[in-house]
Amino acid sequence: MKPPDLELLRKSGQISARAREHGKAMIVPGAKLRTIAEEVEEMILDLGGKPAFPAQLSRNHIAAHYCSSPTDETEVQPGDIIKLDLGTHVDGYVTDNAVTVDLQGGPNSALVAASAMALENAIAVMGPGASITEIGERIESTIKTFGFTPVYNLTGHGVARYVIHCSPSIPNYPDPKAPRLRPNQTIACEPFACDGRGYIDEEGAAEVFGLARKPKPKDKLPPDIQEAVDATDGLPFARRTLLRHLPDPKRVEEALRLLKRAKLLRSYPPLCERKGVRVAQTEHTIFISETGAEVLTMLRDTPVTAPATASESRASS
Repeated sequence: MKPPDLELLRKSGQISARAREHGKAMIVPGAKLRTIAEEVEEMILDLGGKPAFPAQLSRNHIAAHYCSSPTDETEVQPGDIIKLDLGTHVDGYVTDNAVTVDLQGGPNSALVAASAMALENAIAVMGPGASITEIGERIESTIKTFGFTPVYNLTGHGVARYVIHCSPSIPNYPDPKAPRLRPNQTIACEPFACDGRGYIDEEGAAEVFGLARKPKPKDKLPPDIQEAVDATDGLPFARRTLLRHLPDPKRVEEALRLLKRAKLLRSYPPLCERKGVRVAQTEHTIFISETGAEVLTMLRDTPVTAPATASESRASS
């Protein structure tokens, strides 16, 4: 496997980490989910990256994929448990990370600790040749030690250049058929812990979308819509994403309609446990080198600096 550009991958990881910590601090009662999502996406752009997918804030029993629409007025409520999931790409080099804020359990939340410790214990055995079966066993046993249940039908995943999900899968349990990690892989490990049965289903309207394939001339997309689609770099997007290039909301809806008609549109609805269940998620992106594992989204002391022309480039796009 060809090694990635580690300098760009590390920059992507640090932008993701800084946006994550900024968004985490914004999760307080009364804050709008949309405002938090928009602000972390702007921060990613200002630091010289691009969102690898729309920022998502999933409340309570919603494990993942809750993405605010441009008109979403949902606010953080006292007692919520909120998962902030965001990613960055720099010239296609993707990093993905997530953090959970438990406004009921507070800083000492056992549920958040179960997810976070499961991730720590998983990373501790990562490296070239490491058994993904053992990684899954560490995740499951750690979460169960805290008295909770892993979400069995959500997994971590590989990332690649301009690709947010690829092999290998990193399950939250010991899959005996899982392969071993290989040098030059980049993986996103994301243990989900819950106080329910540990299974999620799709529920509600999708606000996260992707392309089934690259548009072709035969699809006859209007030039402005084609330009907006090209700007997604083939990565997941939302209505908010399209609005950066199609400022009329009606035109955004037309774009989605045309993409669906051409069978180009994939939809990713919210992923939910049963109502009343509380779910926590912690995630880092890790590069597997020839000799070990590097956590790319661990926040470093060295600041990320954007190119001098980042704001001008964004303003003209």
